[in-house]
Amino acid sequence: MSHSPSSSSKVDKYQFHDYYNVDELLSEDHLLARDAVREWVKKEVTPIIEDYSERAECPKHLFKGLAEIGAYGPSLPVEYGGGGMDEIAYGIIMSELERGDSGIRSMASVQGSLVMYPIYRFGSEEQKQKYLPKLGSGEYIGCFGLTEPDHGSNPSGMTTNFKDDGDHVILNGAKMWITNSPVADVAVVWAKNPEGKIQGIIVEKGMEGFSAPEIHGKLSLRASITGELVFEDVRVPKANILPNVSGLKGPLSCLSKARYGIAWGAIGAALDCYDAALRYSQERIQFDKPIGQFQLTQKKLAEMITEITKAQLLAWRLGSLANKGMASPAQISMAKRNNVHMALEIAREARQIHGGMGITNEYPMMRHMMNLETVLTYEGTHDVHLLITGMDVTGLNAFK
Repeated sequence: MSHSPSSSSKVDKYQFHDYYNVDELLSEDHLLARDAVREWVKKEVTPIIEDYSERAECPKHLFKGLAEIGAYGPSLPVEYGGGGMDEIAYGIIMSELERGDSGIRSMASVQGSLVMYPIYRFGSEEQKQKYLPKLGSGEYIGCFGLTEPDHGSNPSGMTTNFKDDGDHVILNGAKMWITNSPVADVAVVWAKNPEGKIQGIIVEKGMEGFSAPEIHGKLSLRASITGELVFEDVRVPKANILPNVSGLKGPLSCLSKARYGIAWGAIGAALDCYDAALRYSQERIQFDKPIGQFQLTQKKLAEMITEITKAQLLAWRLGSLANKGMASPAQISMAKRNNVHMALEIAREARQIHGGMGITNEYPMMRHMMNLETVLTYEGTHDVHLLITGMDVTGLNAFK
């Protein structure tokens, strides 16, 4: 359902607000996937998310539902537990999930882009057969171990490492800020091998010396479960090492896949905030007329839909490039940075339109705003993505 530029009627809560008719650029499969995920979010996420967020509890029962709607690895092959769809479908699904909550989208994007994707791309056939179908079905939950307590934007400085031990390796180290880790059955961990090269290794729950304590006290992504990964002389079979990549190319390619999903996902959060603000502006009466009739409110709403429309077009074009294998990491960085910042600004403006009511959990803006503060800096900070673009356009490396 498109929002006509000339429409003055009250809007449906789950309208897409497709101001530039981007739907015409989408296939029937894209629209079917969007509608299915949107209905699931309306039924399963929206009614409970404020309560779970307020209690800082992860709705773990949704992991299985996310699998059932095809949210894990939508663009990976069906034979490896994925959805067999294209990259635009993957993006659309992430957008609809984040319209519900950034934490719910994180649950799915970590599973698909940061766990299933590296096993699919860099794993052995045995690893693919062993793990991917169970991850795709939600039987297994996965997490991705790259960030360390002392190494975030500088992953090459990681100290997590493994030593040779016959048919096994001995893994030591720690990872921090790991989505899904306390409930994960498997972790794709990036560590330095005896030669000092970074390699991926699959660590399973129950391996002696492996623990994943939960991180408490978060004021953002409260409905997403986050923890550490701690390795104390963990014996891992050499068969669990991802054989087809070494160096930072491995984890960075996974991050590009996830950042692409975030670029789409943030649009969903922005849409939810804009949706609420537009409806409120038509219903809230002050000085004997709806506040949407005041020029400054219209300015806010007009700028919101303009920025959302620009982000939709940016994401669609990025998806078109990704379908051809032509989306560069720098292009993905630009879209992630722009769209998340856009969504955060819209959350703040939408909160203003709601006045005092905007700080309550009767409306979604404060929850989205707090979530987006994390999305702004995870999987590459806002500033680091800016420098990636700067390096790409100048050819000069500001990281050295």
